[in-house]
Amino acid sequence: MSEDQWYAVGDTEHLASPALLLWPERAQRNIQRMLELTGGDARRLRPHVKTHKLGEVCQMQMEAGISKFKCATIAEAEMTAEAGAAEVLLAYQPVGPNAARMLALVEKFPQTKFAALVDDEGVLKKVAQVFSTAGKSLTLFLDVDCGMHRTGIEMGEAAVALCRQVVDTDGVDFGGLHVYDGHIHDPDQDERKAHYEKSYEPLAGFITRLRAAGVELSLIVAGGSPTFALHASDAEKVTGARWECSPGTTVFWDAGYGTHFPDLGFEPAVVLMMRVISKPGSGFVCLDLGNKAVAPENPLDKRVKLFGPLADGELMGQSEEHLVVKTDRAADFSVGDVVYGLPWHICPTVALHMEAVLIRDGEASGERWAIKCRNRRLSI
Repeated sequence: MSEDQWYAVGDTEHLASPALLLWPERAQRNIQRMLELTGGDARRLRPHVKTHKLGEVCQMQMEAGISKFKCATIAEAEMTAEAGAAEVLLAYQPVGPNAARMLALVEKFPQTKFAALVDDEGVLKKVAQVFSTAGKSLTLFLDVDCGMHRTGIEMGEAAVALCRQVVDTDGVDFGGLHVYDGHIHDPDQDERKAHYEKSYEPLAGFITRLRAAGVELSLIVAGGSPTFALHASDAEKVTGARWECSPGTTVFWDAGYGTHFPDLGFEPAVVLMMRVISKPGSGFVCLDLGNKAVAPENPLDKRVKLFGPLADGELMGQSEEHLVVKTDRAADFSVGDVVYGLPWHICPTVALHMEAVLIRDGEASGERWAIKCRNRRLSI
């Protein structure tokens, strides 16, 4: 198989489609690339597990020296602890019953240090009440809004007061700051860096006010995949605080990030396998890749990047189990032919599949890794 057809699998007759194919050696190289960007210092990495949702991938990262992780759901936190993680940060406020669920995690996995986010006084009081009643304590990171305006608190006096309240409240400990910059995704490197610097410019003054209020700050968890290299190379930006980078998509990569951020040096590790299920008229093929098998939140032409003869095809329509492609190469295909494609957005795509099929040496190995955390509730 030629290098430009690395994604093609030798024997697909036994593989039902659509299927999520995973190349573990490519994922391993992406993990090594993450370490390269932090100068080989695994302590500066707290990768997000939301992309892969796989305990096996957590273990691959731990074998590389990474011990701390970030997650989006309590199910992901449980999976990561089961994999043996030393530290797990839930990048969410534990609202509703989730404060009690976090306590259950702390009690079930005493070897793992758990933490969560807070940007609201009411959540702080609820978490503190749940944990102090149980004679426990949960580490809380202040979620800071640096410009995305999705979650977090503005870097003002209310944020300083909330940090001070975390420090002074029984049942919780102050862990540091969480600063996510998901709004920064400029393809141009210079524009991305300028946007990054502008977003983080107020942070130094905010930290000065925190310390003046007697809040000891030693840790900042910051950034996403697009800004990973900037955070990784700017470790001394704030004196006296360690910066941990939390990329997620980097472990699998996808067509969207590959198109916009080739400078980061990661490679695709997951591909979708599909089949032609019909040829509805001249110049069209229909594939079994509906919006239940690939993330559908983007416009139709930004859902999957097809490989091979369909690379220049035009995506015409998608429903729950069908993807119609207009192509001058329709005559080259027969019903049942295998087609491969790269998801535009890998994170929600993984969550649509029950398992990942491992590909080794160009063949389906027979190994399957269950996507456990597509289930938002495991045992807790």
